[in-house]
Amino acid sequence: MYFSHPTTTVEIIEKEELASMHFAAGDVLTDQAARQRRRVDADRATTLGNAYHGKLEIYFQTADGAAKRVATTVWAADGDHLTLKSGLALPLRAVLGFDFY
Repeated sequence: MYFSHPTTTVEIIEKEELASMHFAAGDVLTDQAARQRRRVDADRATTLGNAYHGKLEIYFQTADGAAKRVATTVWAADGDHLTLKSGLALPLRAVLGFDFY
């Protein structure tokens, strides 16, 4: 899924900054179909990371409602989290979308 978000309002961060961020308890996506698509894209991101060592951009939202993006490699995905190259985890419920390039 190509995720289109106005880049002027999305802060670009380094993956190491994820460790200090807080995420809301609820899911940022309210539509069930969008959640299912996100899960499929998470699996695709894992394949890209493991088979090709490819990076992608992940758009996500923090607990304060700020949209951010990070360019990284995804090593694993389950129903709750993405595990990134650095060993950090990002809650899947915080992910707005992926940009595969």
